[in-house]
Amino acid sequence: MKKILYPETIVWPELAKRPVKDLQELEPTIRSIFKLVQEQGDEALYQLAEKYDGKRPEQLLATAEELASAESEISPELKEAILQAYSNIQLFHLQQAEQMPIVETMPGVNCWRKSVAIEKVGLYIPGGTAPLFSTLLMLGVPAKLAGCKQIILCTPPSKEGAIHPAIRYTAALLGIETIVKAGGAQAVAALAFGTESVPAVSKIFGPGNQYVTMAKQLVAQLGVAIDMPAGPSEVLVMADETANPAFVAADLLSQAEHGPDSQVVLLSTSETIVDEVIAEIQKQLQELPREAVAAQALENSMAIVLENAQQMLDFSNLYAPEHLILAIKELETVANGVVNAGSVFLGNYTPEAAGDYASGTNHTLPTNGYARAYSGVSLDSFVKKITFQHITTEGLQNIGRTIEVMAEAEGLQAHKNAVSIRLKTL
Repeated sequence: MKKILYPETIVWPELAKRPVKDLQELEPTIRSIFKLVQEQGDEALYQLAEKYDGKRPEQLLATAEELASAESEISPELKEAILQAYSNIQLFHLQQAEQMPIVETMPGVNCWRKSVAIEKVGLYIPGGTAPLFSTLLMLGVPAKLAGCKQIILCTPPSKEGAIHPAIRYTAALLGIETIVKAGGAQAVAALAFGTESVPAVSKIFGPGNQYVTMAKQLVAQLGVAIDMPAGPSEVLVMADETANPAFVAADLLSQAEHGPDSQVVLLSTSETIVDEVIAEIQKQLQELPREAVAAQALENSMAIVLENAQQMLDFSNLYAPEHLILAIKELETVANGVVNAGSVFLGNYTPEAAGDYASGTNHTLPTNGYARAYSGVSLDSFVKKITFQHITTEGLQNIGRTIEVMAEAEGLQAHKNAVSIRLKTL
C-alpha cells in the first residue's frame, strides 16, 4: 500500500479517484455477443459457453434433479450457515415494506402510493473462482418478499458443466426454478432480449466481471433497468489509536482478495497505527489462498494519515466508499456525519464480512463513488411505486380553479378545458 502523510485538501479529489479501467474498449465484443444472442437464441448461449467456459452444456437449464440433489452435496455446517443467513436477511428486508396511508391534500382530493412488484427480474450470480451463493441470498430474498412473479437466475457453470451445489441449494431454498447455465455478457443479453428458454426480464441485478458490468450498462441504454452501476469491490477503514491493527488488516484484505482491480483505503490519525496495519497486512497476506489477487489489489490501494477525525470524515464523504468501517473512538459522532457510503460498519467487532454474509443488510452496494447518489439493493429495488388519486365533486370544486389558472399560464388550453368541462356540470 502507498503511504501518504497529511495530504493537502487540494489533492484529495485526485486521491479519491479509483483505478478503473476504460470499459469502452470492450463494447464492440459485447455488441457482437448481443447480436449473436438476438439472432440465434439458445444456440448462441451453447456456442458461447463452449468458447468462454470450455464446455458446451448438455442442457441450458438446470434440471429439477440437479436442484434436488444439491442439499446432499453440501455439508450440514454450510447448510446451517445458509439457513441462518437467509433468516437474518429476510427479517431485515421484511421491515422495509411500507404501506403509505391515503393523504387528503385538501377536502375531496385523495392521494396515495402503492408498491407493486416488478413482474420479471433477472439475477446474475458469478460462479467461477468464487461462486457467490451469498449474493443469491441478497438478491433472491428481497425479490421473493417483493412478490416478483418470475425470477430468472443466470450463473456460469464449471468446466464440467455443473453449477456449484451451494448456488443450487440456495436457489431451491428461495423457490427459484429457472436457472440458466450461462455467464458473462451472453447471460446479460439472454436476460435482456430473451431466447427460446430464457424469458426476457424488466430489470437485471447482480455483480460480475468487466464484461458483465459493461453489458449491463449497454442494456440499460436499451431500456432494460439494472440495479446500479457497479465495479470492483472497495472498502475504506478509519482507524485511530483505539483500533486493533490485526483486525484492520484483515478487513482490508477481505476486500483486496475480491479481485486485482479492487481497492482498499486506510485513513488514520496515527502514523504508528498505519505502520502496524501494513505490517499485519504483509503477515496475513502470506496465509491467503488468493494471495496473488490480494497483492495486486494492494498495489492500487493507499494508507493516508490525516490530522483528525473530522478530516477522515471529510475525505470519506468525498471518496464515497462501498463499505465504510469506523474503528475509532469518536464512533457515534463520525457515524452521524456520514453522508456518502454504501454500508457502514461500527466498532472493532463489526467486520465488513458480517454484512457480506449474514448480519441481514444487503451486500449489493454502489461502488466507484456512486454511493454519492445510489443506495444499495433493498426491497425497494424490486418494486415500482405507483401513485393513485381520487377526486370527488367537492374536491374538483376546491382544486379546479387552481388547475385552470396554472394551465392557462403555461399556454396549455386543453389541460384547462379538461377541468372546466367538468366544473360546468357541477
